[in-house]
This record gives sequence, structure tokens and C-alpha cells, in this order.
Amino acid sequence: MRAFFVLPVLSIAACSPSPAANNTAADINAAAARAQADVDSYAANNAAGPAPAPLTPAGPGQPGGLADDRTPLSEAPFASDSAQGAANVVQTYYALIGEGKYRQAWVLWGDKGAESGQSAEAFAASFAKYSEYHANVGSPGDIDAGAGQRYVTVPVQAYARLKNGTGAYWIGSVVLHRTGDINGANAEDKAWRIKSIDLKVAPPAKGR
Repeated sequence: MRAFFVLPVLSIAACSPSPAANNTAADINAAAARAQADVDSYAANNAAGPAPAPLTPAGPGQPGGLADDRTPLSEAPFASDSAQGAANVVQTYYALIGEGKYRQAWVLWGDKGAESGQSAEAFAASFAKYSEYHANVGSPGDIDAGAGQRYVTVPVQAYARLKNGTGAYWIGSVVLHRTGDINGANAEDKAWRIKSIDLKVAPPAKGR
């Protein structure tokens, strides 16, 4: 409900003004500004409401979590055409989705986005029901090479919050593809691009 503040009305006598009635336009404007600030502050504090409970994706080794791989990932530089380079594309993809940069995420699918099976607009619209979206990316598998083509599978755990406040959790994998160093292959052909994503509904962390 919108609140209204009534400012005091200045009494004006039929004869000369009373010496005590010395309010000025500046005084009235300042009082109105303070009142409006109080209204805005009240509205903001009440609109925010309580913070939602944090999302709780299952931990490594739990049902719905990534594999409990205790081998530390190397922090050494990696080649873009390596398996770790493919995993980096997956990390970038989900980071872009989390930032609402849907078109940039879409073009990380093969054939400049076409292999997603959606237009850029439809792809973006598919995330409209979420207020936040995140993912944990696991260690990539080995590169499957053959006939000049390269494939690698990267495990992923995605989790999001619907705009109604409900948490959603998935577990699955992303398959990426690129063309090997063959005649006629250009830079885009040889870059890792998403071929398919297979996610299944998963439970949140135990006890939540």
C-alpha cells in the first residue's frame, strides 16, 4: 500500500502574518524529501523479504554428485585442443548462462549454435524460469579419436533456482566434438564445441 504523508498547512491570518509562522518553501521541500526517503526505505526493506535458502548440490561421491576423484587437477597451462581444453569450454558455457549471456553460451554448441536444436531466442527463453543457474564441472575423460574427428565427455553437475524459489538439481555429462588437423579444417572446425548434453534430475545434498 502506498503511504501518504500530510504536511502541516500554514495558517494565514486576515491581517499581517504571525511572527512565529516562519516556514519557508525550502523547509517544506526538505520535509517532503525526508518523508519520501522514509517511504522509499520502508518499501525497499519490506520488498526484499528474507533471503532464500542456499542451493545445496550433492557433494562428490554422493547420489547426485560428481565422482569422488581425489586426484588434484593440474594447474599447469593446457592446450586448447586437449581434453582439459574441452572441460574449459564447458566451464565457460555454464558461466555464461549464470551471467545471463545466453547468446554467447549458445554459440558454444556445434555448427555455431545450431546443434543445440534451438534458435538463439528459444535457447535464451528456456532459462527464463530460473533466477540463478550454476554448474560444477568434473575431470574430462580421454579423447576419443578416429577418422579425423575428436570427441571427449565431461561430467557436469548443474543446479538452479526457479523464480518461485524452488531448487533444481541435475547430474550428467557434456559431449564435445572437434575436427582433427586435417586438410580443409579451419579454426572453428578445430575448436571444441558442444555436441550434446545429457542431464538427469538428481537429489540435493543429503539431509536437505
